[in-house]
Amino acid sequence: MLNRIRPYFASLPLTLVMLQGMTPLTLATPPRNPDKTVECELLIVGGGLAGTGAAYEGLLAGKTVCMTEITDWVGGQLSSQGTSALDERPTQRAELIYPRGYLELRERIEDYYGELNPGDCWVSYSCFLPEDGHKILKGMLDDAARKGGGQLNWFPSTVVKDLSIERNPNGGTGKQIMSAIAIQHTPKEGAPPLNTYPLSQTIEDAYTYEDSKLFDKTIIKFIPKPHDQGVPADWYVIEATETGEIVGLADVPYRLGIDPRSYLEPSSASVSGDPYCTQGFTYTFAMETTEDPQEYDIPDFYAQYAPYYSYELERLADFDLVYTYRRIWSPQQGEQSEFGGIGFTTPTPGDISMQNWTWGNDYRPGTSRDNLIYSRRQLEEMGQLDPGQWMGGLRTETLRKGEEHSIGYFYWLVVGTTDSQLGDGVKTPDPYHVYMKGLESPMGTVHGLSKYPYMREARRIIGRESFLYENGFMINEIDISRRNYQDDFYKQNLSPSTYRRLHAALAGLEGFKVLRGDASPEQVTRRERSTIYPDSVGIGHYAIDFHPCMTEYPAEKPGNTERKGEREGQGQAYPFQVPLRSMIPQNIDNLLVTGKSIAVSHIAAAAYRVHSFEWSSGAAAGTTAAFAIDRQILPYQLVEEPIFRSKKLQELRQKLDANNNPTTFPNTSIFNDDWSDWR
Repeated sequence: MLNRIRPYFASLPLTLVMLQGMTPLTLATPPRNPDKTVECELLIVGGGLAGTGAAYEGLLAGKTVCMTEITDWVGGQLSSQGTSALDERPTQRAELIYPRGYLELRERIEDYYGELNPGDCWVSYSCFLPEDGHKILKGMLDDAARKGGGQLNWFPSTVVKDLSIERNPNGGTGKQIMSAIAIQHTPKEGAPPLNTYPLSQTIEDAYTYEDSKLFDKTIIKFIPKPHDQGVPADWYVIEATETGEIVGLADVPYRLGIDPRSYLEPSSASVSGDPYCTQGFTYTFAMETTEDPQEYDIPDFYAQYAPYYSYELERLADFDLVYTYRRIWSPQQGEQSEFGGIGFTTPTPGDISMQNWTWGNDYRPGTSRDNLIYSRRQLEEMGQLDPGQWMGGLRTETLRKGEEHSIGYFYWLVVGTTDSQLGDGVKTPDPYHVYMKGLESPMGTVHGLSKYPYMREARRIIGRESFLYENGFMINEIDISRRNYQDDFYKQNLSPSTYRRLHAALAGLEGFKVLRGDASPEQVTRRERSTIYPDSVGIGHYAIDFHPCMTEYPAEKPGNTERKGEREGQGQAYPFQVPLRSMIPQNIDNLLVTGKSIAVSHIAAAAYRVHSFEWSSGAAAGTTAAFAIDRQILPYQLVEEPIFRSKKLQELRQKLDANNNPTTFPNTSIFNDDWSDWR
């Protein structure tokens, strides 16, 4: 079923492997006339789970949906990024409180395999092969189009290069995206097929207009599908990329990395903030258990990255435990085993595991010399914000190092005897495995790595200003966290006034006593729930889970440590909501933002990033865009103050709930301040 080819890039042409130093940025030339023009009602940029959720609802609403994706698979996390293990919380999963499309996805996985967990993994109730995730999702979109009467225009291997943004001709407070220019790349005749080379070797080519030795380029112009004259917007652009590309390209206000410490973000690792320290990214790969021991050729760069790798914690220091953690295929069940209090079945020949490990193939740069997602200042200095000069907004050299780092981790797993965190005598070799590569392998690539890295953090918009959010709307740490904010850390690291304001914000109506000085922070009862939003259009639940950046350059430097204080904010979270205000950027009226780029802080983003949340936010965006077209209203007008009086907002929320896209969790109203049962 799956090819097993010996690892690494040794078979690739030398000219395409010589990316050992920073390559010069390839500047785009002015575009030739578009090869074709396509009309859309919803232009969804990014085919991950958020984009798929938006397309699913848009198609069921009967809209013409155009969806672009840099890879050739839909699904993002569970397909092209390889993390095909659904991250879910027990209470939400037990009661199946998910959007209808996500529930259908789970059902189709079970129907496809005859069981929900064909990988017999222990991290999730559902682990499966990435390619099958793509097939299932694409089938869902095709069926949604037939059922709803919509039209799906699917553009794989396509990136958006430029936007035309003009003042809104029909009123509104800002501008509108009037058109978008995209580049679709297909293999040139005689060139290797797609997915032959890792992303670092093709990404700059993908954003360049001219045909190349590898690719023929099709220039596509996306424009609105005309509606009645005078409607507020003929179309909506939905940002659903993995790094917030359209946020960066459109140059709307956003944040990146660590937010400054404040009463809203009291656990922040930086007083002033740091845009270069984002969560680590991961190139996943698959490995298969074999009957016989294998021989391995150690790559030249292995010694550079080997000082980083570790099991991390003693309770996790077991090969079989790590291997079965995200096992995605298990044709026969092994014996029951246990390590560190965790039960699992032992690997058997034919088992396939996907690797995604913090002190393994996570790559965690955190300085201005190696950050993956360029900040606005860096983009401006490089010229990427100039018309026609956008190149994706990512550092190619860091992608390359992340690829090497991941390949090195496989070799550490099978031959390594060192452990950077636990010392000598912990790690032993286990050569009964092969690295899986080839177009028929689980990742669908010749090189064996995922088509795109698994991203945990993106550019995050700052929502619009209002009476309560004078600096722009944002979901913050204290809106969702279960932390005990009377810990000594907060007394020692926050000023007395900030500490008092923190507890006033957590105390509800009693907060006024704290602010006036009539009560101390210790005398009031904090709410035991997340913030409730009257404009909630989706839900999510996950722990605040950090994969922190490293302190020094380069990330793999021997003895390097995680950024001090980055894990301070991690821990359990209450079930939370996705307010519509978090999806509406400043300045542009027909742009909706979904997925990891909504208006959420660095710490809160560590919970707002898993599979079901992405789908919920995408479903909300697709439904809102279709609703705005039908009702001839701009999304920001739905949340103009006072929000609770907006009849059209309530109509939108009722539509979402009626379509089984929940906007709240059961028994989580303003009349219930104790959500202790939600774990």
